[in-house]
Amino acid sequence: MTDERLDCVVIGGGQAGLSAGYFLRRRGLTGRFAILDHAPKPGGAWQFRWPTLTLAGANHVHDLPGYGLTEALGVECDEWPAASAVPDYFDRYEKRFELDVRRPVHVNAVRRRRGTADEYEVLLTGPGPGDTRVESTIITRTIVNATGTWDRPFIPYIPGTERFTGRQLHTHDYTGPHDFDGQRVLVVGAGISAVQLLMEIARTATDVTTYWCSRTRPVFTDAPFSPEEGREAVARVERRVRAGLPPTSVVSVTGLRTTPAIAAAQADGILEWLPMFTRIVEKGVRFDGVRQDSPAQLDVDVIFWCTGFRSALDHLAPLHLRAAGGGITMTGALATVVADEPGVQLLGYGPSASTIGANRAGREAARHVRAVLDGEPVRS
Repeated sequence: MTDERLDCVVIGGGQAGLSAGYFLRRRGLTGRFAILDHAPKPGGAWQFRWPTLTLAGANHVHDLPGYGLTEALGVECDEWPAASAVPDYFDRYEKRFELDVRRPVHVNAVRRRRGTADEYEVLLTGPGPGDTRVESTIITRTIVNATGTWDRPFIPYIPGTERFTGRQLHTHDYTGPHDFDGQRVLVVGAGISAVQLLMEIARTATDVTTYWCSRTRPVFTDAPFSPEEGREAVARVERRVRAGLPPTSVVSVTGLRTTPAIAAAQADGILEWLPMFTRIVEKGVRFDGVRQDSPAQLDVDVIFWCTGFRSALDHLAPLHLRAAGGGITMTGALATVVADEPGVQLLGYGPSASTIGANRAGREAARHVRAVLDGEPVRS
């Protein structure tokens, strides 16, 4: 059943999706686009973050265009839980700019419409009468995909993982430090989330023993993060996606800044690092042949994978976007346009995978949608 025809469908109601919606309205597309969000309420992935994560502890939540967080909530709120403050902010934002956000809507697939050169079909499941769910299709000229990564937690395969008799979980599943009371916990990962959660568990859980390892040794630096470093980090990621290679994280390029909390944790021995283990056994992990000062075996009760996320793009599989290099070849002014499908944009993929990057990408996405509708060439 074809229910609707639009000029643009935005998939995802997080920061990038709302930013795109704001700029689409400013481009004169009010009533000609919709934002489809599978979350139960406003807030994007923030509504699912652990309760102890405050706005101050989160990677900076950049203001959405036209209406800042402090202005929306009325007070400085750094110590507020991110899982409630950001959804409140996003909810107020949607209402202020009368954005057509539909939820909970699950996009099953996006495919080219047969017999056309410039239209897509968005196959979705959404709320129906009462508690029912109904399937429908939207035909659209353009797609702005802003689904982020939260729904695709990544855990690397290590031989023996199925033999472990303890508990394994991912950052995606974390609810609080006291879940680890009285346990030996191995945190795996080299990013800021791994460091923050390791410190929180070590400082807060009762009678806990923590260990930390990752594939590469984390690099801490006392130097302030300069604008030049930021631009170069983004540029490196952009070069990769323009070449069709999988994007890397910005932290892998810039390293981790030594905050007072990190310095204190280092002084207290919380951030003692071990190289990556080679296999998992029933009671823990082994470090066969890793290095002489590594233990042969480390017995633990929990393996906590803080190993990041991958882009949630399964619904785009019918478009066959993957390049030979394993990524998606991107073009456009901010590398948000799929080179082989100029009607499709990916926000939050590669260089736009940050809150400030999402805003810039939202502005460019709206400009590109308008250009496609007007028959203008793609900016490279």
